[in-house]
Amino acid sequence: MASPQLDRARPIPDTIVFDLNESRKGYRLNKMCDSLTSEANRLAYKADEEAYMARHGLTEYEKRLVRARDWSGLNAAGGNIYYLLKLGFVVGHGLYRMGAQMRGEPFEAFLASRHAKGAR
Repeated sequence: MASPQLDRARPIPDTIVFDLNESRKGYRLNKMCDSLTSEANRLAYKADEEAYMARHGLTEYEKRLVRARDWSGLNAAGGNIYYLLKLGFVVGHGLYRMGAQMRGEPFEAFLASRHAKGAR
């Protein structure tokens, strides 16, 4: 028998399992985010975000999520958190800022829940 977190008949509430379907759904987003490992690509993104998103074939919906820095929406659109982190750091949203938004909490409240004084 599969462990509870892997048993599709017993999903964990409010959790997205990144599987093949999610991977297909988020392919464009994840490919764009992965490209940001290159310094030249980070500079190109910062210089013209719209052109960079167009170059990667993002849909208008995906572009709206990126513009809004809607991390939960990007995750629901198939964005893998490991790829989204690359985008987050380029736009000045580290893991804790992303986590705070995903939990619907102010950044300071999220930090307090991490017991990580001064973390960014």
